[in-house]
Amino acid sequence: MNVLNRNINNIFFIFVLSHLIIWTIVPSLTNKNLPLDVIEALAWGSNLDWGFNKHPPGSAFFPEFFFQIFGPQDWAFYLLSQIFVLLSFFYVFKLSNEFLGNIKLSLISVLLLESIFFYNFTSPEFNVNICQLPFWSIVVYYSWKIFEKKKISIIDCFIISFFAAVGFLSKYLFIYLLVSIILFFIYIIFFKKLKKFDFRYLIILEIFFVLLIPHLIWLYNNDFITITYGLKRTGLETANIFDNFKYPILFLSKQIGILLPFFFLVSLLIKKFKFKLNFKDKKLIFLIFINILPFLLIFITSVITGSRIRTMWMAPFYLFLGLFFVYIFQSQINIKKINSFLYTFLFLFFLSPVVYSFISITQTDKRTDYPGKEIAAKVQIIWDQDFNKEIEFVTGDEWKAGNLSYHLESRPRWEGFTNNEILNNSSQFICVDDVCLGRY
Repeated sequence: MNVLNRNINNIFFIFVLSHLIIWTIVPSLTNKNLPLDVIEALAWGSNLDWGFNKHPPGSAFFPEFFFQIFGPQDWAFYLLSQIFVLLSFFYVFKLSNEFLGNIKLSLISVLLLESIFFYNFTSPEFNVNICQLPFWSIVVYYSWKIFEKKKISIIDCFIISFFAAVGFLSKYLFIYLLVSIILFFIYIIFFKKLKKFDFRYLIILEIFFVLLIPHLIWLYNNDFITITYGLKRTGLETANIFDNFKYPILFLSKQIGILLPFFFLVSLLIKKFKFKLNFKDKKLIFLIFINILPFLLIFITSVITGSRIRTMWMAPFYLFLGLFFVYIFQSQINIKKINSFLYTFLFLFFLSPVVYSFISITQTDKRTDYPGKEIAAKVQIIWDQDFNKEIEFVTGDEWKAGNLSYHLESRPRWEGFTNNEILNNSSQFICVDDVCLGRY
């Protein structure tokens, strides 16, 4: 048994290492420039604050941390993105092992995720959705761990509070997971009475809100700009009664399309789609609350408000979907059909980077084709003709100015859209193509 476990662990290690190498190398070789969201995060990171005009600070902190280590090396930010994806896979694997007690099925629970394009094709672009992934899986894992424990320690409280806060500071949609977990504990304690209430649960909430205080202060001082931006992205400002039907239906149809490869892979393993749900099973209840409820809550949000749920927002919502299906159908899984599953998995595993490479090479009008490095070199020449000191700041939109901030050797701070106060106080500055650069 130990030999089998060791072999499966080795296979898992080979899988994550292969994923890491492929999805770091492929975009590094086929893209000329970093994607929009990465440049945007690096622009914010050059002038770190407790929030920005579009998002809370989490997605800017991690790219900036990597920039301080590796500098303007594009591959480093593709690597960062894959580290976040694989950390989430690791905790899915750990929880699957605890739920299933079968390491083969635990591996299958993770391999199934490779059929969802959020975790491969779109993963090179580090953004707020990718940034949530490891914290989503960690919070789920430790939520189960504290549920299982007879007595919760302060360390347990801090761990889950910390990662919940970092997840929320990556993107506010993280709240859908947190609400679902809170409802799970309420259901288990007060309705099912399968566990006694522990006042340390309140400590978790207290620590969580304490950790958010700096961002909440920033949010108040900046007129709740990130929330306003989020609401604009949903189309609420122009919503009408028909949107309450149109957008939920559109949302569901897109999710079905995205998950078709996943369901096909599942079908290759199942003898017969027969299952019996035991609602006294605490593991099953937990899986329903972390898989179905967040999805249901965001769908209800669209139905009630008529808001448009963008496809990429759902990236973290499916992390434990493989475990959910394997847990329900574990008695129906036919290991004899494993070869068909593995061949299809390998086909999808290699198809995705091939398609990504083809699109990246053949389509030449994408953001990742932007000549950011060349433009920065030309701007540097223009600057050097008039000034002999390095550039300290750049103003303009996150894309053009952000590219200059990233590519220029002095790594000037991004100061947002053209700031007349900064320019008026600067004795040395130039403006090129809606972007201004200068010294403080």
